[in-house]
Amino acid sequence: MKQFSGEVDFLPTRRPVSTAGVDLERESADTVTGRVKNLPSGPGSRLLQFGRLAGGIASGMAAEGLRSLASGRLPSTADLLLTRQNANRVAERLSELRGAAMKVGQLLSMEAGDLIPVELSAVLARLRDDAHRMPLGQVASVLNQAWGREWPQRFRYFNFQPLAAASIGQVHEAHSKDGRRLAIKIQYPGVRASIDSDVNNVARLLSLVGALPDTADLTYLFTEAKGQLHAEADYLREAAYLEIYRSHLGDHPRFVLPDVVHEWTTPEVLAMSYLPGDSLEMIDQEDWTVGNGVATDLLELSFRELFDWGLVQTDPNFANYRYDRDIARIGLLDFGAVRRYPPERTELLRRLLSAAVRRDNKRLMQTAGEAGYLDAADASICQEAICGLLLDVTEPARHDGAYDFGSSKLADRMKERLLEMRVEAHCWRLPSPDLLFLHRKLSGIYMLCTRLRAKVPVRKILDPWLVE
Repeated sequence: MKQFSGEVDFLPTRRPVSTAGVDLERESADTVTGRVKNLPSGPGSRLLQFGRLAGGIASGMAAEGLRSLASGRLPSTADLLLTRQNANRVAERLSELRGAAMKVGQLLSMEAGDLIPVELSAVLARLRDDAHRMPLGQVASVLNQAWGREWPQRFRYFNFQPLAAASIGQVHEAHSKDGRRLAIKIQYPGVRASIDSDVNNVARLLSLVGALPDTADLTYLFTEAKGQLHAEADYLREAAYLEIYRSHLGDHPRFVLPDVVHEWTTPEVLAMSYLPGDSLEMIDQEDWTVGNGVATDLLELSFRELFDWGLVQTDPNFANYRYDRDIARIGLLDFGAVRRYPPERTELLRRLLSAAVRRDNKRLMQTAGEAGYLDAADASICQEAICGLLLDVTEPARHDGAYDFGSSKLADRMKERLLEMRVEAHCWRLPSPDLLFLHRKLSGIYMLCTRLRAKVPVRKILDPWLVE
């Protein structure tokens, strides 16, 4: 069973709690088995990892240069840097480092995919599904610091094999002695302290391998990534947002949230009740009523988040949802990436969306400028291209009846549109941070609807929030 945030790797073996952390640490201090590897937790050891990566890339360049010369071809610097081997080196090292290093790689693969080379973008995309896990000793060490060395006495057993291993932490199943089935989210050691330096090192690394074109200024993206990662690494903050979402949802008939075990929750450890259920990917495609219902509910929830609450969970990957067939409810699991949107911003976005849905090009141009999509200095061809992209995005909301995401070619057409914007209109601008993370949310929900091959009445759902 897969559960909880980020990239999921299920390991079904339960390991009983037999001792406090001392013996466990000795047993596995140097464990490297499969995807299990000690996380470098100190700034010096993490910097050393980046240094080794740079050295590996340099060696790869030299080898590739010799091969090219032997074949009579004079290679360019880009040819030497952007080999598959070097791209793999980057992805593998970021996976080992986890934390901010891995998170920035994930963000770039999704948000700047059209700016970085295809070879590197494809490899970075692996980071969404491929994280090294902490060995048993490091897990025990984190829990010793958070709960004290007598913490095993609270549990009948604790599964040291994680249910989920992601960029910032991993999740373990446990049963308390009072009979509760729990999910324990444990942060990798040193992650919070290394966020700023890791982001800076990733930026330098990507510059080294020639992954960022000279015209692409991603400084603000890296700055925003630091702020977002500091927020996600605070599990007390995540617990607070979980409770805020619970207050907004109330006793909703279609959603269920885990209960926070506050007495066991710290900035580095989040203890929650375990939510049973299946991954959304496991929903039978022939059971179209379930898939359609889940997609409809999640899309409606997204609009409620933005327009009613001003709170958006901006990481809508499949692993952050469960579907419990016994109660026909969707489990919402991860609240680390919640962002606030002030009323004046959500009102502007309502006007922008309404103009796009109604094809009011004059109002669309005006509100797109107010929102930051357009600039008065942009060439007319660029302005038209951006407005065309906004019209593409809102196509499902202009469709009469249920929009068939399964047969739609919308994603492909949007990719073509983005390519045309860069090549023909010479127009490319990454949006402001709040828009960037909102794009991440909406594109993720669209992808979820597509994977479920769902038919969703998008216009009917959206109508209550449209303005005249």
